Amino acid sequence: MSDNMLLAIVVGLVATAVGAAVGYFVRHQVARAEEKEHRAETERIKATTEAHERELELKGRDELIKRRDELEAEIARKRNELDKGEERVQKRREEMDRRIDKLDRDQQALNKRQSQIDKRSSDLDKRESTQIAELERIAQLSRDEAKAQLLAHVETTARNDMARTIRQIEDEAKAEGERRARELIAVAIQRVATDQVQSLSVSVVPISSDEMKGRIIGRNGRNIRAFEMAAGVDVIVDDTPEAVTISSFDPVRREVAGRALHRLIEDGRIHPAHIEKLVEETRREVEASIKEAGEQAAYEAGVPGLHPEVLRLLGRLKFRTSYGQNQWHHSIETSLLAGVIAAEMGADVVLAKAGGLLHDLGKAIDHEVEGTHAAIGAEFARRYSVHPKVVNAIASHHHEAAQESVEAVIVEVADAISGSRPGARRESLELYVKRIRTLEEIAASFKGVQQSYALQAGREVRIIVEPEDVDDLAAIEMSKSIAKKIEETMQYPGQIKVTVIRETRATEFAK
Repeated sequence: MSDNMLLAIVVGLVATAVGAAVGYFVRHQVARAEEKEHRAETERIKATTEAHERELELKGRDELIKRRDELEAEIARKRNELDKGEERVQKRREEMDRRIDKLDRDQQALNKRQSQIDKRSSDLDKRESTQIAELERIAQLSRDEAKAQLLAHVETTARNDMARTIRQIEDEAKAEGERRARELIAVAIQRVATDQVQSLSVSVVPISSDEMKGRIIGRNGRNIRAFEMAAGVDVIVDDTPEAVTISSFDPVRREVAGRALHRLIEDGRIHPAHIEKLVEETRREVEASIKEAGEQAAYEAGVPGLHPEVLRLLGRLKFRTSYGQNQWHHSIETSLLAGVIAAEMGADVVLAKAGGLLHDLGKAIDHEVEGTHAAIGAEFARRYSVHPKVVNAIASHHHEAAQESVEAVIVEVADAISGSRPGARRESLELYVKRIRTLEEIAASFKGVQQSYALQAGREVRIIVEPEDVDDLAAIEMSKSIAKKIEETMQYPGQIKVTVIRETRATEFAK
């Protein structure tokens, strides 16, 4: 190794040592400077803190002094108010003492006055007792008896006044209701005019001669038996000249049998095989006419969109009658009337017309299905998705179900209008006599009834009552009770008027 290299190494080592010493010295000086600065900062913060504490202490003292002054002022004010309050209390106490003294004096005066009143009341009671005793002696009635007579008189007068008032209100309401009803019915009847046909429960087929009866019966009755089996009806061959009667509960069967028998008589070939063929052909023709009649009824009434089965059942009503009124025509007429009334009243015309058209739908099958025609028709309509309000109108038009809409009420009214107008319906003599007798028996079953008469073909019943047993108010109540009982126990077309007559007669003889 050369000297230069050694020298360089030595110089490097020396420089390193010197640098390390210098670095240590510098770091030591920096650390001492930082420590000195830190101590100075600490001293400064401590001085600031002490000054702040002294300032806070001074402020606290000032605040305490200020608060003490305020409290002393508040205490002085409260003490002043208490002094004033004590003065007012003292004044009120003195005023109360004066009032108590005055009340004592007034009470003494009242006690003295009460003593005088008690004495006078005692004198009046004695005088009243004396007068009552004298009045009872003169009238020959005790106080209780006189009171009872007075109450009876007042009760009679009040009941008479009440009866007059009730009668006046009912008359006014009835007059207004009749006026409005006449207007609606007049408008409805003015717009609706339908032909009426009448059909009996039996069909009479005319024949050319009585010899034809033998051919209809056939040898040993084979022809008539074959006809009855094929048509499902009863054929009555009696002494009626030039006529044969067909009887059946089913109006469609009766129609089929009537048409078939008429064609057999015209054709002249009457034997079992031809009878069965002709009856079957006629049945198909009648089914086609039933379908056509249902569609025609819906068209005339203006009720579209009905199910084909509903239309078919509606068409069967063409061969159904009730009290002699054709139900097909009656349904169309009821639908038109219901539509007019609904239009006048602002109700749903479409629903009202549909309810009127279908309200007697059950009568087409009431001989086949158990139940009332209203319930049967409603169930059938519900099965084929008829509107619920229309179903309710069908079910409730005889009050067998609750009426849930104004359209249901309109259908009931239209049904009554169509069925009760003059000439629309008729009934047999036996039913008429039975209805008249039942009306009079219902009226006679009430207490106080002297006589009862059914008038105007059973459209009115008049009841004469004993005036001593039934007063005016009771007569009004009796008319309502009799009408309600008739509604609950009888079936009748239209309406029945109930009139209760109470007559009082005063008779004296001049001698």
